[in-house]
Amino acid sequence: MNLFVGLGNPGGKYAGNRHNIGFMALDAIASDHGFGPWKSKFQAELSEGMLRGEKVLLLKPQTFMNLSGQSVGEAMRFYKLTPGDVTVFHDELDLAPGKLRCKTGGGHAGHNGLRSIHQHIGPDYHRVRLGIGHPGHKDKVAPYVLSDFAKAEQGWLDDMMRGIGDGAADLAAGDTGKFMNAVALRTAPPRSSTTKPKAEAKSATAPEAVPETPTEDTRSPLQRLADKFR
Repeated sequence: MNLFVGLGNPGGKYAGNRHNIGFMALDAIASDHGFGPWKSKFQAELSEGMLRGEKVLLLKPQTFMNLSGQSVGEAMRFYKLTPGDVTVFHDELDLAPGKLRCKTGGGHAGHNGLRSIHQHIGPDYHRVRLGIGHPGHKDKVAPYVLSDFAKAEQGWLDDMMRGIGDGAADLAAGDTGKFMNAVALRTAPPRSSTTKPKAEAKSATAPEAVPETPTEDTRSPLQRLADKFR
């Protein structure tokens, strides 16, 4: 069994915030894979479903970000799970917008939601780091993460959410490489060429052939006649 945790703050006031991208990721998975209705449990909203034969629980703590660990700890104890069964989706300032990375363990880097989870279950859980970019100065971080995504960001955000839905089953199976690739195919699809190079086309760097200029024959008639019999 997997426990996927999305981090965010409860209530409509915060729904579109950058800090709530973890909630958005779980909503995308639930919608794309037909998970059950959200229910109130463990101080959170909980939804259950299956991903490629694996039971997965989606948990969105409703305790506000800095107390997220309370909810995660309750759910873990109830289902007798270990930190290795837990994957946390959260906003990441140190990744460019639209970039996604997976990791296991490590520090919380000042993220209040991760700090709380560390306090309740330790650091040895899995994370999906969802890049939102950095505002440029630490004094701007709080208002930045608690503001909504701009209209100009909706393109990459929608692509990221679709990619998370595409790769969710791979993540549940523990294949983070395939999961990240599924997201990358949405956020940075490979370029396709509509023109094929012609076989007979000349190389752009190959020099063009220069016709030879005939040289003037300065031999006398007697020399030309003699040369024919050499």
